[in-house]
Amino acid sequence: MNTPPSPSGAEHADGSSVRLGALVPLTRPGWVEAGRHLLAGLELAVREVNDAGGIDGRPVELVVRDTAADPERAAAAVDDLAALGVAAVAGEYHSVVARAAAARADALGLPFLCSSAVLDALTEEPTEWVARLAPAQSHGWRIYADFLLGAGRRRIAVVTQPSVYWASGTGVLRDHLASRGGTVVELDTNALTAEALCDALVDHGATALLLLVGHPEPAVPIVKAVRSDRRLAEILIGAPAGQPEFAEWAAVLGEDGAGIPFLRYLPERLGPLGESVGKQLRERLGEAPSFVAFEGWDTVAVLASVLRSHGTDRAAIAASWPRVAVEGTRGPIRFSRTPGISVWQWAWTPIQVVDRDPAEPDRFRILHAG
Repeated sequence: MNTPPSPSGAEHADGSSVRLGALVPLTRPGWVEAGRHLLAGLELAVREVNDAGGIDGRPVELVVRDTAADPERAAAAVDDLAALGVAAVAGEYHSVVARAAAARADALGLPFLCSSAVLDALTEEPTEWVARLAPAQSHGWRIYADFLLGAGRRRIAVVTQPSVYWASGTGVLRDHLASRGGTVVELDTNALTAEALCDALVDHGATALLLLVGHPEPAVPIVKAVRSDRRLAEILIGAPAGQPEFAEWAAVLGEDGAGIPFLRYLPERLGPLGESVGKQLRERLGEAPSFVAFEGWDTVAVLASVLRSHGTDRAAIAASWPRVAVEGTRGPIRFSRTPGISVWQWAWTPIQVVDRDPAEPDRFRILHAG
């Protein structure tokens, strides 16, 4: 491990608290609802750590920075947090933003525990400074592709926007489906009106349309257009990135937003810890917690365990990733080196393919488990 160019968190801190940086999308164009759930999980876990005596009697202080889904803003936030003396940085939901944060944290020698982003190449080169809780995109999206095949959907259309994340996901789907008799055609949302998109789906004989686009724009108008086109009554609309997970989706789309399968990182049934945390998250959020809220809680649980056993020195924290053994809300968390993944990875969190029940859109149905 290279010697960090910036002082350790312990040397910066004033001794009154243990500071943890948190990167969260809290304003547009960030996915604000995901950010709110992530922050709720982080804050709940910090409160519980502090109620239990903190870290060697010192309270944990969460220093939050809004990334607004902006990679440059996230990188600048990492610089800011490093200068403030945080022992580590946690969080972030958007993969492209997390990649920028991870690169900066690696350059500074600052431990970064990524809560929710899934892009395989979170850093260009292998690093000791970064660990991740969310499953790699290649792992989760292959499970999604298997679900499509199991549902008899082999002619897949993906509607995309320019993004490393969407391009990576398209590649995963194309490679996995092609070897199993499936095909993937790519449609650029920037080049097609909603009506033209529907025509293209008919022309291609697509049996599934996957939304590899932002929410609410352009995902919502695309769903409405496809749902209202009688020619496409039998097509499956899917959203592997998880857009339908949040209440905003159901509020905007109603019945049109149901029956759209997505990836969700939860077990079929939560254990006692998960049930307890879930109840508190529901009270804090005023609604059912998403898997992103659980990711936030698990992030702080891991960091608190590391801080208790290894102190606040940044190099010691990063060196501890392979020795982590923490009971999380969704199962035991351990990090390992996984082929093709450049960071320390929990392999793997439980994964489901679920949708909102058309008969009861506030209820989720488990369609497939990986």
